[in-house]
Amino acid sequence: MVEVSAVRGAGARRQQLPEEVAAYVRELIISGEVRPGEFLRMEPIAEAVGVSNTPVREGLLSLRSEGFVELVPRRGFVVASFTRQDVRDLFWAQAQLAGELAARAAKAITPDQLAVLEANVADYEKAFAAGDQEQVADLGHQFHRQINLAADSHRLALLLGTVVSQLPNRFYAQIEGHVGGTRQAHPLILDAIRKRASRQARSLISEHLREGGDQLVAMLEERGMWAEAQTAS
Repeated sequence: MVEVSAVRGAGARRQQLPEEVAAYVRELIISGEVRPGEFLRMEPIAEAVGVSNTPVREGLLSLRSEGFVELVPRRGFVVASFTRQDVRDLFWAQAQLAGELAARAAKAITPDQLAVLEANVADYEKAFAAGDQEQVADLGHQFHRQINLAADSHRLALLLGTVVSQLPNRFYAQIEGHVGGTRQAHPLILDAIRKRASRQARSLISEHLREGGDQLVAMLEERGMWAEAQTAS
């Protein structure tokens, strides 16, 4: 029995390795650390993630299906074009799905679930005051996750997950202005849910997420992500 469990555990770990690679490279792309047209060498990625070349290739193939990279025959993987509209589209899709889940949560949330959200907002303020960026990002993620759970709409939450997976959670805390915006938005969203104001909850969370997309675009522009394209045109 122990041996079977060990084999299953090893299999699960092997399946997770390509996902770790995909998450690592996806964040490199969205942060602008690698640019469209740049080839991705497998060896440095394997070393950074701590895996062999096989899961690196599998992870890059996964990113190919998401449109983040392209496979050039006999040359390897290259970063695909990533426009401002691509960024805004990802946040728009997230905003639509998350807004509906928030509206449903406002109707279905239990007192215990509401208490969890209230504690989250309080802890977020403490983490912000302490300058704990990692904790800020984690609490921000947990706030939205708790709302999705309270909505009790498993299929819709899964659809949202496919979109959110393309937006690295740890990167949210780096979006200029997004932390400050979250400090303002989350208490307002919490209050709307507490009042069972479903329309208000939908509107607030949708606006909050779309603003995150605009802030990410602005930050990437400051980093010069699309500077070469502007020069060429």
